[in-house]
Amino acid sequence: MGLGDRTAQVRKLRVLTVLVLAVGPLAGCGGDDAASAPAPGSTLDATLVDRDGDGALERGPGEPLRDRTELGGGGAPGEVLATFAQITDAHVRDEESPARVPFLDRLGSPFTTAFRPQESLSAQVLAASVRSVNRLRPQAVAVTGDLVDNAQGDELDLAATLLNGGRARPDTGAPGYDGVQQASNPDPLIYRPDNDAPRRPGLLEQAQRSFDTPGLAAPWYAAAGNHDLLAQGEAPPTPQIQTFATGSTELQSLDPNVRADRDTDPALAVDELLSQQLPGRTRSVPADPARRLVTEADLLRRFKQPGRDGRLDYTFDIGPSARAIVLDAVDREGGSRGRVLATQLGWLRNELARARERSVVVFSHQPLDASDGGEAALRVLDGSPRVVAAIAGHRHRNRITPRREGGYWLIETSALADHPQQTRAFRLRRAPRGVVLETWMLDHDGRGLAGAARELAFLDAQGGRPRGLSGAVGDRNARLYVPGGGSAGR
Repeated sequence: MGLGDRTAQVRKLRVLTVLVLAVGPLAGCGGDDAASAPAPGSTLDATLVDRDGDGALERGPGEPLRDRTELGGGGAPGEVLATFAQITDAHVRDEESPARVPFLDRLGSPFTTAFRPQESLSAQVLAASVRSVNRLRPQAVAVTGDLVDNAQGDELDLAATLLNGGRARPDTGAPGYDGVQQASNPDPLIYRPDNDAPRRPGLLEQAQRSFDTPGLAAPWYAAAGNHDLLAQGEAPPTPQIQTFATGSTELQSLDPNVRADRDTDPALAVDELLSQQLPGRTRSVPADPARRLVTEADLLRRFKQPGRDGRLDYTFDIGPSARAIVLDAVDREGGSRGRVLATQLGWLRNELARARERSVVVFSHQPLDASDGGEAALRVLDGSPRVVAAIAGHRHRNRITPRREGGYWLIETSALADHPQQTRAFRLRRAPRGVVLETWMLDHDGRGLAGAARELAFLDAQGGRPRGLSGAVGDRNARLYVPGGGSAGR
């Protein structure tokens, strides 16, 4: 489709309508030394903004910490007790896998954001984020779930390399790109960088190239996400899905007569779609046995955690004054909504007691206030004066709300998969009464293809920008006072 064909262009970009705004080259789409890439670092110093509405991001002023005293407290922060960071919802993906369903977007709710224009660049975005987090020099990094997109072994291996350091190899199947964004795909709802605005010829081939990554300098600790254990984050692995994932048949576009019932269960829909005769146009692609979907045991082994009853429940310390509790809220029966089991509550209560006088932060993928059984878990946390915050990802948004019943904060962090492609920094400090948790966002360094990914995420018509997932300033950069928070702050 030519760029001059306005009628076809508008139809082509139903998902990517705003991409027509980008008439110039994408920042950072060249090599790692691309001069146009914004400097990495803290949004306390600078932010990325689109001043003139042309779809291109540029450096803007920083956002200072906003004092939030809804729970009480206040005053000048004192000694730093712990420094840590959060990476969430990276969705590192094998975008060439036949077990993906990006075409479901056209069916509407509940199928949204199944395709992203920057999806072939997820490895480069995580690598750039790791470099930015390393500049913070945290004592620990929490990776709060959906590290990968489709629970595939090759995705998990790639993500682990990006976090641990080494030679990252994004390409799967046969050498070269074999996914839905090929120029030859006539699907009008898929962005093809060789053909469509903003044109980036050769982007897909560049995305498949191997590259070196330093890995995180600090220890990292993972929480399980639904996309880490379920096909497309919805369906438990079945023999039929495994066969499809490791096979050589790809569904490129859906039969236009297929319709979705708004009451459709997404897990059942994904399972049925990948287990039966495919309703639409298919093609042959190179098979790859490494695309086998992982098991709970695979996840525990790669994350180097013993787990508990097959779940990724464990604790770790952030220096001598803070303890983190990681809670596995993935529903093994399927679906993206979190689920906390009754058997986990006793363990949680015991771990809070074992923390003694340390301040406690709790990590999960799904927010506890939006999980089945999550309210019961929050009530357990309410009973401990040492809890400072319950921190999650999953909903791809920045949001901070006070939990008044327990005197701590509920913190949600936006996704690397979507705009604004940021990680979150934390600094626990003494306060005149209790403790204060300072938190702010970190931009990745935008080097190489990560810069292209950030621009495409910004322009995505169904992505984080139009949905307001960046949140308000007080949801991003804030000083959160906790009058309790453990004797370390008293």
